[in-house]
Amino acid sequence: MSFHFFPEEWEGEGADHSANITLYPDLSRKQETHKFALGVKRSMDIAGSAAALLLMSPVLAQWLWRSNCRQGGPVLFKQERLGQYGKKFTVLKFRSMRTDCDAKIHEEYVSQFIAGQVKGADAGGEKPVFKIQEDPRVTAVGRFLRKTSLDEFPQFWNVLVGDMSLVGPRPPVAYEYKAYDLWHRRRVLESNLE
Repeated sequence: MSFHFFPEEWEGEGADHSANITLYPDLSRKQETHKFALGVKRSMDIAGSAAALLLMSPVLAQWLWRSNCRQGGPVLFKQERLGQYGKKFTVLKFRSMRTDCDAKIHEEYVSQFIAGQVKGADAGGEKPVFKIQEDPRVTAVGRFLRKTSLDEFPQFWNVLVGDMSLVGPRPPVAYEYKAYDLWHRRRVLESNLE
């Protein structure tokens, strides 16, 4: 006999965010019925990410190495994220911030954003954006990387190894996941089934 509580609550930094699939029987049934489609999607993930890595990696790596040599610090930024069923993995990005940054600024902004407490970028009725605008922690090269989304290029490696998919919701950080409502959390659980 086992006891399961829904919705699941995960507290603390060391908490395991993996979902107990027993509480989501409809997800396993959905996965069974979509086996072929998921296989095709995975094949496209492998082909797309491998092609992007082979074609663009040498040029981007050399350019970023040169620009980061002037600033010091690592070229890659690593961050723990939550994938399908809440499984933890390390996402890779090109570093766009100084190395001495505090994540608290982002954590507070994300919590306010999810709660709907972030104002629009201007008075013209524009909706708020997910990323912090004019973040003082971002370097000059980092601003260019973020504007062009080139900072996310190393995530093709995460796609290639199966941590992420080319199409699907963005994998959240654990503190972001804690701020989610139940329907947000379910989207993370279903991420590969869409």
